[in-house]
Amino acid sequence: MRLQIEHVSVFDYDQPISEAYTEMRLRPLDAGGQRCLSFAITPQPREEVRQYVDRFGNSVHHFDVLSSHRQLVVTATSQVLTPDSFQPEAEGLGLLDEFDYCRPTSYTPYSAAVAQFAAAHAVPGDPLASALALAAAVHGALKYEKGVTDVQTNAEQALSLGSGVCQDFTHVMLAACRCLDLPGRYVSGYLYNNGHTAASHAWVDVYVPGPGWVSLDPTHNRQQTAQYVRVAIGRDYGDVPPTRGIFKGHAKETLEVKVSVTAL
Repeated sequence: MRLQIEHVSVFDYDQPISEAYTEMRLRPLDAGGQRCLSFAITPQPREEVRQYVDRFGNSVHHFDVLSSHRQLVVTATSQVLTPDSFQPEAEGLGLLDEFDYCRPTSYTPYSAAVAQFAAAHAVPGDPLASALALAAAVHGALKYEKGVTDVQTNAEQALSLGSGVCQDFTHVMLAACRCLDLPGRYVSGYLYNNGHTAASHAWVDVYVPGPGWVSLDPTHNRQQTAQYVRVAIGRDYGDVPPTRGIFKGHAKETLEVKVSVTAL
């Protein structure tokens, strides 16, 4: 599927700020059978945009606004060719990646409650069946509900609340996988909804010996399809935020994000 994405981030300040330093992870990946055909990012006020690749292979664009301003608008546009299903990398899992994707993090801490949840749905001797069972179990255990959690909520808290958004579904599944020594990584991206409201999305890759990485969406209890656009991967949300930065001043910042995904 060929998709066009427009991601507009509007940063407003209630009084002028003198400097802002911003980095963004918005360029779709060239991985898993997906190809990014074009990408452009434009900040307003206009500034030079630089780029580097982080340790997980994600493209990071960054820029500095050194003049006084009360609003920063960043528009990122891309065209992507997505595969019908996720195509895992041919190489196996390296020791560093295995360490990274198996250990607890601040968003996916080890807890007795999560470990008990994971053990209840594990299929002994069958990692793939366990991963599929966990995706279904998380889908059933959490209700999709906005406003109950926030960007700081971890897996244990979301499981206790029994509700959250895609980030929470993803963190609960990652934490459960890691309790079973199943390497799991956080995937950030977009989900095309056939013309309905588009939004950023998150789901999970689980490493299974033999097949390799398997891409599962616990929010919808299904595997990745052509409607999914992969943007970044990491251990948890902390590795892949769409935007991160600091500014100089005493203003209060508000952020509004508008996303559109169109099939071409």
